[in-house]
Amino acid sequence: MTTDGFTTCLWFDGQAEEAAHYYVSVFENSGIGRVAHYSEGSHGTPGTVLTVEFTANGHRFVALNGGPRFRFNEAISFQIPCANQEEVDHYWKRLTEGGGEPGPCGWLKDRYGVSWQVVPERMAAMAADPDPEKAARAMTAMLGMGKLDIAALEKAYAGA
Repeated sequence: MTTDGFTTCLWFDGQAEEAAHYYVSVFENSGIGRVAHYSEGSHGTPGTVLTVEFTANGHRFVALNGGPRFRFNEAISFQIPCANQEEVDHYWKRLTEGGGEPGPCGWLKDRYGVSWQVVPERMAAMAADPDPEKAARAMTAMLGMGKLDIAALEKAYAGA
């Protein structure tokens, strides 16, 4: 087995190439790789896109046009650790634009139905603080939010 990580395959119903270009536009350190097309005698329309290899934020993906059989759901999501509120705001805006749906606790679905968690890098440390009261305050604040507000989370965490 290769030792340089995994590739995530995302199943689309005809939007694989469009989705790959969209994700590449949202994240830095991204690019489009090989594009494969359905051939004669395959399960798709010959000449249409079968797969698109792409990298988003350094993570390898394959977008597959597999048809309408499977849909995305919240059982799988991608976490985006954000250094500051500007990053939270950027990813929240970009991933909900064009038909995405905001959700609770920093979660959202993009226009293709893929689930994302847009979270401050520090959230995990706050939630795991050895002081259970501080951790509880941070978690309670997070549970009441859609897009996460780092200043409000820090204030709750501090007990202010």
